[in-house]
Amino acid sequence: MRLSAALLVMMLALPLSAADHTIAVVGLVHSHVWGHLNKMIKGEPAKLVGVAETAPELVAEAQKRGVPADLITADWKKMIDEKKPEIVWAFVENNRHLEIVQYCAPRKIHVIFEKPLASTYKDAIAIRDLAAKNGIYVLCNYQMAWWPANYAAEEVAKSGQLGDVWRIRGIVGHGGPGGPTGLNKYFFEWLTDPVKNGAGALVDFGCYNALWSLMYLGRPETVYAQTNQLRPSEFPKVEDNATIILHYPKGVAVLEGSWDLPRSFQDLEIFGRKGSIYMVNGKVEMRQGRETKEVPLKPLPPSEAEPIAYMINCIETKTAPKGMTSIELNAGVVEIIEAAKESVKTGKAVRLK
Repeated sequence: MRLSAALLVMMLALPLSAADHTIAVVGLVHSHVWGHLNKMIKGEPAKLVGVAETAPELVAEAQKRGVPADLITADWKKMIDEKKPEIVWAFVENNRHLEIVQYCAPRKIHVIFEKPLASTYKDAIAIRDLAAKNGIYVLCNYQMAWWPANYAAEEVAKSGQLGDVWRIRGIVGHGGPGGPTGLNKYFFEWLTDPVKNGAGALVDFGCYNALWSLMYLGRPETVYAQTNQLRPSEFPKVEDNATIILHYPKGVAVLEGSWDLPRSFQDLEIFGRKGSIYMVNGKVEMRQGRETKEVPLKPLPPSEAEPIAYMINCIETKTAPKGMTSIELNAGVVEIIEAAKESVKTGKAVRLK
């Protein structure tokens, strides 16, 4: 008996294994879900305990991909109360993010969202405050948060090799969100809705750029934005191209987000007086005068290389998500986007309070 008691004490002292962590999915209307669901089905790195969705086509697709029928339900609140997941990853419309946190936070359930944090700044602040009040973590997921290139570029910028960083230029976008056909119709319907998404390309890709601006230059003094509706027959309710200019006491950010580009872009250039850093996924270049040299990339540790593993690491270490996925930075992103929308309406730069 003494040996068994000792073993029990040791077992209780050990951290949870990946299999002991549980996750549930709320909603399948965000197409990013299909890039993450397979890992969850395999229990990597957390066990999938439930999926909530009402659209028959999306439910059928989830089952086709391997989600057991008995894990799928139409009632997301009932699923949460019955399954009691440790983590909820919500693939829902942006204007539903607050609703999810309002239900999960009092139940001490941590939440992951696809970017942006919310459709409005008011909702973003409410999410931030609920998370703090209830002691949960909210992680805002960007695929670029898991790129070694982002951290290599940031390391060079902070090293002083460029001089003081005073300017960034970001361009993010592609040819658009497709059309209202097949499974994509569920994603397309809300992404091109100014309330459910928050805007069009201004939100969809402006949030990446706003995040970079906060990382490198901090909170701006003023936000000026202009938009274009180049394809009104395809996107009658929202803009498909947006340009945002952020001004700082000693700097500027020129940010472009578009659904009208001939190929995909997630490119950032960071400028100092001594040189610049050009960053894309998988590559970072240091540019000084006419010389260009590639910056070596370091692989991210497994606990920081993808969203579920990172959330598990945050839970186990009792450390809130930091940097690009942090709630504070992403509340700031929504503040910038909301100011940009106001600037589009008024035709004037908006000074942040």
